[in-house]
Amino acid sequence: MPSFGIMTPPMQVGYRDILRVWREADTVPEIEHAWLFDHLMPIGGDPDGPAHEGWTLLAALAAQTRRLRLGLLVTSNRFRPPAVLARIAATVDVVADGRLDFGIGAGSRPDHPLARREYEAHGLPYHGFARSVSDLAESCAVIRRLWTEEEPFDFEGERVRLTGAFCNPKPVQRPGPPVLIGGRSSAVLRVVAEHADIWNIPGGDLADAIARSALLDRYCAETGRDPASITRSIHLPVSYERPEDTREAIGEAVAAGFGHVVLGLPAPYPEGVARWVADELVSRAEPVSRARRPSAIS
Repeated sequence: MPSFGIMTPPMQVGYRDILRVWREADTVPEIEHAWLFDHLMPIGGDPDGPAHEGWTLLAALAAQTRRLRLGLLVTSNRFRPPAVLARIAATVDVVADGRLDFGIGAGSRPDHPLARREYEAHGLPYHGFARSVSDLAESCAVIRRLWTEEEPFDFEGERVRLTGAFCNPKPVQRPGPPVLIGGRSSAVLRVVAEHADIWNIPGGDLADAIARSALLDRYCAETGRDPASITRSIHLPVSYERPEDTREAIGEAVAAGFGHVVLGLPAPYPEGVARWVADELVSRAEPVSRARRPSAIS
């Protein structure tokens, strides 16, 4: 059975509004997970509008929910050193009593100017995409070790160098929270095949998503990993005005093998929106067969 979650982008909206939606969703069994994103400035609407820092907000929401699995879709690996990020995530998993899904990605690509500007605005370096993917793989390896090693260790990687690295407390989940990696490029999919428990791709072009999933199958086979061990996740935008369009997108995605569905809620959030998602979208969506499955991207 597919699992359904909601995504509340923490921009152009107040903290109390997000908290209201998450608290309601926590009482709706059909909604199993909830997500924020990781941007330091708005990537839509007023460029000078509010944008809450993702991990800080996630910790606050973890403390005020009891059932939902929760995470960031997805953490930018460009924003924080991996050893620091490992400790942040471990702390949130402790606060959440073991409900964290650890979402991470290579970071925004340079063709999104509103995402690109946040690096210069915060004094963060912006390296090319090839380096960002290499850094992602190294970060995943470091973070896993920090969650599992019982003694301090040194690490000498291509970019990351640690002396006496140690994480205490560990995450509640052992050997650590499930790792969700988001992205669609071939290079990122190779990192997914090696490190991820869940792979997420933005919806919009389902044929491409299916082809990328087939490519991930191939990379798993090359590394000796069972492709079925990686859950396929998709982010789909919600239309309050045309719920039938969202239901159709859900049905097609589930039929195509995406068993982890994240429904992106646009702000402002109507009263009772979590219950509406369960009643109008989740309960009424039906799998839609597709005539032909595209071949994998090479």
